[in-house]
Amino acid sequence: MRKLVTVIAIVMVSFANAQAYKGKGDIKAQVGMNIQDHGTGINVSADFGIGENMSYGFVASYLLSVEKPNGVKPDFADRADAKVRFNANLGSVIGLDKSMDVYPGLNLGTRNFGAHLGFRYFFTEGFGLYTEAGIPLAKYDSNVEGFDEYNNQFVFQIGASFNL
Repeated sequence: MRKLVTVIAIVMVSFANAQAYKGKGDIKAQVGMNIQDHGTGINVSADFGIGENMSYGFVASYLLSVEKPNGVKPDFADRADAKVRFNANLGSVIGLDKSMDVYPGLNLGTRNFGAHLGFRYFFTEGFGLYTEAGIPLAKYDSNVEGFDEYNNQFVFQIGASFNL
């Protein structure tokens, strides 16, 4: 509840305008929370602008709170995931305000090949919030079961975004 109150307070007191995506050379870092079946965790990502409306990046996630089937605790490798990704930054293309960005993209990770759709809103030049949803398109193992299911499912993320 305190986290929700903090986020609402930030939104209410922040009214400055900023640029969500500038293009080539732009760097965005995001820190957030994963929400998914079987657990919740943390997510850290960085996106680097390579064109007017394109970026590539890296993502690392770790599940902190997970279900323990039959009392068995998952190992570090069962909880962690890393990905490289490509985004199409469409905020300026679809005519959104400079402080907003919508970015669909593809990612290639240690567990699957997937897609994501995200939205960023910057309150100031360097700080904003983001939300992102991701889904696997092709899993490396066709018979995903047990702990492998943790990083092979729909994931929702929310957190803070920083313009570096």
